[in-house]
Amino acid sequence: MRREREGDREMGTCFSSDCSGEKASPAGKQEGDENTVYVGLDDELSPGAKGRRIASLYSLQGKKGLNQDAAILCKGYGDEDGLFCGVFDGHGRNGHFISKFVRDYLPSLTLGERNSLQQANEGSSSNTSSVSSSSSSTEMLDEWNEACVNAFRAMDQELVLKLELDCTYSGTTAGKDLVIANLGDSRAVLAAVSEDGRRLEALQLTTDLKPSVPQEAERIRKSNGRVFALKSEPHIQRVWLPDENYPGLAMARAFGDFHLKKYGVISVPEVSRYNLTHRDLFVVLATDGVWDVLTNEEVVSAVWSSSSHEESSRRLVEVARRRWKSKFPSAKVDDCTAACVFFQERREGLLLPQTL
Repeated sequence: MRREREGDREMGTCFSSDCSGEKASPAGKQEGDENTVYVGLDDELSPGAKGRRIASLYSLQGKKGLNQDAAILCKGYGDEDGLFCGVFDGHGRNGHFISKFVRDYLPSLTLGERNSLQQANEGSSSNTSSVSSSSSSTEMLDEWNEACVNAFRAMDQELVLKLELDCTYSGTTAGKDLVIANLGDSRAVLAAVSEDGRRLEALQLTTDLKPSVPQEAERIRKSNGRVFALKSEPHIQRVWLPDENYPGLAMARAFGDFHLKKYGVISVPEVSRYNLTHRDLFVVLATDGVWDVLTNEEVVSAVWSSSSHEESSRRLVEVARRRWKSKFPSAKVDDCTAACVFFQERREGLLLPQTL
């Protein structure tokens, strides 16, 4: 679905389906466009069937050139109820190519690493007694944690002969667990019902891994990299080479950017797990073009106010686009990409999150 509008190019695809199907693979069944891809769609499935997650992806090119964002949704990821959702924000001359390269291969790399670990663990525990569910859940998290770290390392090695990719955010759901692997400054935010059952709340699940984070800056400086902001933009900390005012990367972790890997920029993801409950309604993954102009609460409100789950990512990106033009009228609008995954049907009568 593409059409020109006011100088911005829409590249959006909205999907709804259940979560069974093929595992993620570049050769898997795909739908979407050049920026958003959905893997494993079964045409005969009805999005209205009970117990099926609804998800949508949408990407909008800004005014800085080519759209360097990419997004993917893979259903049947690892098992029938598994789901992989990722958004990728590229930069540099060939950032648009690298973001799509990672989008197409990272899901299968991660799943392959996880399957290998699972098989190894099953073999080592074949002669032991059964473990408790809590222990099994902990082992699952450990497997995904190690799988993500290994897959991200392998992905970075695959890019040695490529150019740079600025940052990547990816997440997977497995059963009642949401596993998040974060690399860069894209973000995941969960929308949940408040304890009193009256209001939506926004819970940020990831940390924006920028040079402004003290622990990130400390690691970079210990590796002889430099972190400072330009006088023209004092609010943006950047990473620089030891003896040269270049390249000024605004992220502390990234795929690619090999000229900074010796100086503290790493491709190790920050992996976390969240146990979903009956109060959790949906999660939003989006690139920094969205978060630069909207708060977590505004994002949750925009998604919840959409006409349908399927249109939620489009509405969010369009809200962000309008905010860019009102908040930064003289600046070039950044690429904006969002993925929304819903865990249950809509609930009527909920108040929107309170904003500052």
